[in-house]
Amino acid sequence: MATHRFRPTRYYNVIGTAEPVLRVASGDTLIADTIDASGLDAREMVVAERPNPMTGPFFIEGAEPGDTLAVRIDRLTPSRATGWTYSPLAVTVLDPAAIPDRPATERAVWNIDQGAGTVRLQEPPKGLEKFAPPLQPMIGCFGVAPARGQALSTATSAQNGGNMDYRLFAPGTTAWFPVSVAGALFYLGDGHACQGDGEITGTGIETSFEMQVTLTVLKRTIIWPRGETDRDIFTIGNARPLDQALQHATTEMQRWLGEDYGLAPRAASHLMGQVVRYDVGNVFNPAYTVACRIAKSWLAKP
Repeated sequence: MATHRFRPTRYYNVIGTAEPVLRVASGDTLIADTIDASGLDAREMVVAERPNPMTGPFFIEGAEPGDTLAVRIDRLTPSRATGWTYSPLAVTVLDPAAIPDRPATERAVWNIDQGAGTVRLQEPPKGLEKFAPPLQPMIGCFGVAPARGQALSTATSAQNGGNMDYRLFAPGTTAWFPVSVAGALFYLGDGHACQGDGEITGTGIETSFEMQVTLTVLKRTIIWPRGETDRDIFTIGNARPLDQALQHATTEMQRWLGEDYGLAPRAASHLMGQVVRYDVGNVFNPAYTVACRIAKSWLAKP
């Protein structure tokens, strides 16, 4: 298994079929630079257009339509000491009467202290002078080329992944994506130093990263993205309205419990009805994201 170091010179604002920038073998590790959602690199220079410029695509040898690409997130290291967020809260999460009369893209700058493991506002408003949430890096947008020659904006998400903004896409997680084209054509970017559930200001703390992932082809078929941590398994639904995203995620989890854990639909329903946890990913962008999650402690493979 090889390790590849990649420094991009161009970026994509869609996830689709494009000429690969690098070919890697299944099981190889990739270390790649990514830029922030507005196109700022590690020097805070604008090198690409928004939204969410992606690094890639990467061709994984042996990946064919119907396979699954497993992406183990090994390390996410911010490559600069600042990030930014929007303010105020997004209109999608407020009652209409509560929508503030302020610019929807008002920016705040955050200091990223990797030594202390915290993030802090450079100019905190009253009441947040001591506010220093933990540094919790995550990937906002990543995935593989969709089927039928589509090119999907990095502002949204679908069965191929994309802009899901789910907090568990963090170091230690392995994400699974359904492969629809030869080589999978994997993209990644839009790193966040910290973010609450839902990305409810329209951003996490957006910054540039050095990302390390390990890419493995699985000869199995899935319909929607899946993921696994040391404690949980989860499935992802991306759609709008929110209940459709939840339906996709729930259906994929029932399918997974049957495939890998030997549970018939009735048994799966009893288990899921009592121990499922639903997490909200992105509720700002065109497609919303819902994760259906189950603790591994409830599961035993046959």
